[in-house]
Amino acid sequence: MRWGCLAVLLLVLATGCESGDAGGGARPPAAHVAAPSTTATPTPPRRVHAPIAPGGMVFHGARDSRMVALTFDADMTPAMKRALKAGRIRSSFDRRIITTLDTTHTPATIFATGMWIEQYPAETATLAADPLLEFGNHSYRHSAFTTPCYGLPALPRDEETADVRRTAAILDRHVPGHTPYFRFPGGCHDAHAVRAVAAAGVTPVQWDVISGDAFGHDPRGIVRTVLRETKGGSIVVMHLNGAPTAPETHAALPDIIRGLHARGLRPVKLSELLSPH
Repeated sequence: MRWGCLAVLLLVLATGCESGDAGGGARPPAAHVAAPSTTATPTPPRRVHAPIAPGGMVFHGARDSRMVALTFDADMTPAMKRALKAGRIRSSFDRRIITTLDTTHTPATIFATGMWIEQYPAETATLAADPLLEFGNHSYRHSAFTTPCYGLPALPRDEETADVRRTAAILDRHVPGHTPYFRFPGGCHDAHAVRAVAAAGVTPVQWDVISGDAFGHDPRGIVRTVLRETKGGSIVVMHLNGAPTAPETHAALPDIIRGLHARGLRPVKLSELLSPH
């Protein structure tokens, strides 16, 4: 996988926060994922159960499937929130992406940080009501669960499980019935981080296709990358934020969807891709 574009994105998202050295997360040794937590609310919503992959991680679905999952990270950091407040960023939600998904009847999965949901509660409610969409957990403030991680500030080890549960509680309030999937900020993880996520009762889900939409200014290049690398069972990572972090995702998405269908691949929600058949 190509990590360069993602690294650039995360370095910019971390601006104004404590910085660390660049680096990536390796696949961890085996871990056991616990049952979904019921501590977030007195009566937790129904959850979709993901199968557990070797090592406690999910990187893709069944390769003999013609289904693929388009996933969109909705990132928000304290630095991004300050930029929004100061008017340096107009928005961290590109509605054109959702319009394309709706008009093409394309299911997708959004991995949202708790801070993003708090910034966009009305928009989250609208998205949660969309039958084509589902939500997963992307941490509270997009801090690194292991370092180095592209300059993201490190989350203290003893706060990792609490961070996942905090965001799960926000999701419970705003997106009843959300999935029990978690995506590590930057994809950075180690064995300790995987155990911490498991303790919160969620399944960590990575990807096998990086779209290259992070600071990508050539939508045709993004399309070529996704169509070249996506195969049956693939999980594609893109971003919902729009400019400046992902300025051309909306422009690339229509051709990505058309190209996948032309290759006999069917976009589905992540929960459908990973459900036992």
